[in-house]
Amino acid sequence: MGANLPQRIDNDAPVFVISVAAGLAGMHPQTLRSYDRMGLVSPRRTAGRGRRYSARDIAKLRLIQRLSQDEGINLEGIRRILELENEVEELRARVNELAALLASDRTSSTARRVFTADPIGGVHLGRSGRRPPRALPGR
Repeated sequence: MGANLPQRIDNDAPVFVISVAAGLAGMHPQTLRSYDRMGLVSPRRTAGRGRRYSARDIAKLRLIQRLSQDEGINLEGIRRILELENEVEELRARVNELAALLASDRTSSTARRVFTADPIGGVHLGRSGRRPPRALPGR
């Protein structure tokens, strides 16, 4: 029986119909439809235009409910919070990408490039451990 289960469950797989998603989130299906129209949650669609919710969508619906009912935040405030969370998630992914690139560059290059700036804002390409000659004032 367990041999047929996937090794990793995809949190983004659109598997729940609206009635099941509403039950899991503790909401009425009409509330989910409203949130879809407002853009708070965007479930995937089947060929027949039926909504399919993922585990990530269910978690977002629960967050929306908690923020609304427990914290008293209105839907526009919730929309802004979700936008900011998405932005933070994207920025974290970008930081991780850049950190990996930097780590790769540090380990693969024996003659690393170093950029330096002079007092008037000029940028110079130099080698690690060597500084470009200092510009004399007025030149």
